[in-house]
Amino acid sequence: MSDRPDPKAWLVGHPGLTALALLSSLLVLFVLLPYLQFALLGVVLAYVLSPVQERAEEYLRPTFAAIAVVAAALFFVLIPAIYLLTIAIQQSLRVVSAVRNGQIDIGSIEELLARTGYQFDLVVLYEANQERIATGLQQVTSGAIDLVGSLPGLFIGLTITLFVLFALLRDGEAFVAWIQWVLPIDEAVSDELREGLDQLMWASVVGNVAVAAIQAALLGVGLAIAGLPAVVFLTVATFVLTLLPLVGSFGVWVPAATYLVGVGRPTAAVAIAVYGLIVTFSDTYFRPALIGRTGAFNATTIVIGIFGGLAVFGAVGLFIGPVVLGGAKLVLDAFARGHTGQQSA
Repeated sequence: MSDRPDPKAWLVGHPGLTALALLSSLLVLFVLLPYLQFALLGVVLAYVLSPVQERAEEYLRPTFAAIAVVAAALFFVLIPAIYLLTIAIQQSLRVVSAVRNGQIDIGSIEELLARTGYQFDLVVLYEANQERIATGLQQVTSGAIDLVGSLPGLFIGLTITLFVLFALLRDGEAFVAWIQWVLPIDEAVSDELREGLDQLMWASVVGNVAVAAIQAALLGVGLAIAGLPAVVFLTVATFVLTLLPLVGSFGVWVPAATYLVGVGRPTAAVAIAVYGLIVTFSDTYFRPALIGRTGAFNATTIVIGIFGGLAVFGAVGLFIGPVVLGGAKLVLDAFARGHTGQQSA
């Protein structure tokens, strides 16, 4: 049983200190806002790499272990990711150019559909929407360029990410303990919230990203064997689309198969379609195997959390958004349970 005084009575009895604490917290939030997504990226990386830190501390002091893990994350995660993203952007620009120059043979696709009994005037449809397709691709590419194009801002942001990562790896447990000590809630409730957030982070960050990475790697290998151009761009696109609900790798292998038909390679198109279906349906195995550890997630939380997280937090919102929604439910459940003394339905 906690020996703390009643939180409500204490806060009401010390209005000045309570107001100062709230003001300080608000100022900290304003300081963090300009680089919030980079700070959150550091939190995500620290959560993922904390088991590595624990293993490294068996051989090194915490500070040196944290330095080694941060250096490994920089050279084996962040720099390769930036390099792959740069290649993907370059290849996507070539795809935009190919679409605008009309290099895809839509007539071959139309003939294949006609043999199966479907009559579409795809040439007219493609020509009417050619500019829209190219503009859409270019907007996505421009967004990625804007993300990595501002080198000074990117350098400052990644520096913040690395420092947050280092601090959390070295002193993460002490920081979490400090938060539990500072928050005016019962210790049993804070332990319950910590366990629930750990499960949410596992599902959103580790499980979801692992599923997307596996499917992207599998489809990327298939696309490379089939001789598709811009394989790096398509693989990165598969990774991103697999993170999004209701889209998945369909958004890549269907256009890829269509392209192969358009360039006169129907056999390769059928092979990619079959292989793409296998990769897509592998989701039904990988996702329960990796995310089945928690039942706190549901389709609504994932959909709203991912798209809302993207809008509020940027790219890192893919992982943080569902955690924020799931965490809010945990907090509200704890609040209602403390207020009513009843478990949630």
